[in-house]
Amino acid sequence: MFPSNNACLVPTSFWLTGIPGLESLQIWLSIPFSSMYLVAVVGNVTILAVIKLEHSLHQPMYFFLCMLAIIDLVLSTSTMPKLLAIFWFDAHHIDLDACLAQMFFIHCFATVESGIFLAMAFDRYVAICNPLRHTSVLTHTAVRHLGLAALLRGVLYIGPLPIMIRLRLPLYQTQIITHSYCEHMAVVTLACGDTTVNNLYGMGIGFLVLILDSLAITASYAMIFRTVMGLATPEARLKTLGTCSSHICAILVFYIPIAVSSLTHRFGHHVPPHIHILLANFYLLIPPILNPVVYALRTKQIRERLLHILKAGAQSK
Repeated sequence: MFPSNNACLVPTSFWLTGIPGLESLQIWLSIPFSSMYLVAVVGNVTILAVIKLEHSLHQPMYFFLCMLAIIDLVLSTSTMPKLLAIFWFDAHHIDLDACLAQMFFIHCFATVESGIFLAMAFDRYVAICNPLRHTSVLTHTAVRHLGLAALLRGVLYIGPLPIMIRLRLPLYQTQIITHSYCEHMAVVTLACGDTTVNNLYGMGIGFLVLILDSLAITASYAMIFRTVMGLATPEARLKTLGTCSSHICAILVFYIPIAVSSLTHRFGHHVPPHIHILLANFYLLIPPILNPVVYALRTKQIRERLLHILKAGAQSK
């Protein structure tokens, strides 16, 4: 199927292995993965519908939540249909351009999601530390601009990745990508040419996005906690912190799987390959699944609207 010698080749397509070492369990693995994907889609579409229908939720925090829901739908849909096609139909082939497009969407929208979390931290900072200016600072126009800025940053940061691969790395040792999707480093490591620029750029973007964003979010919450600790009563402190709890949970849901996956990839040299691939898939699936659950459980307006819809549906029957 593929050249067996060590000669470099110019591929028009790649072969995704799926989850190496677990080929005999593909059908069984498809059950939890398809179930999780379905839950992610239904959960995020529900969040979008509830916020659209409930006018009391037309506030900056919930507009940002809508952006998160759209991003999570894009992230999960960028990977899961192809993974399920591998499980169900042995559809391992992926065209070069499709591979690069998948790479762009995965890394771009992960970057955009980090930017939205940063914008949400700014929203909470203004709401708690300078509440009198919240409505004048976080206007609908400002929220749109912050969302567009996060999207533009993602495009500008990640756009060069597939372009550099297309222009600088035409030759590859093999067409077989030991992964379930076209992850940047999984593709770059197959190239025959000098990959130093690609590696450094990828690491630089990872630093700019994950490290700097997390530091900025931490700084905003340090100022929020300082303000909260200055409140007169414990009840006021708990009530104020309660407005941040959903955001904090969503941040942890997003950053912890990425950190675990990255650390395992960098330092877990003795970890079996299928564990690496499973972790890489989970960090793209866990936030889309848990974000709607977190906000549904922690936000009174969303919870009440969902209950109202469920009761109306039950009565109609």
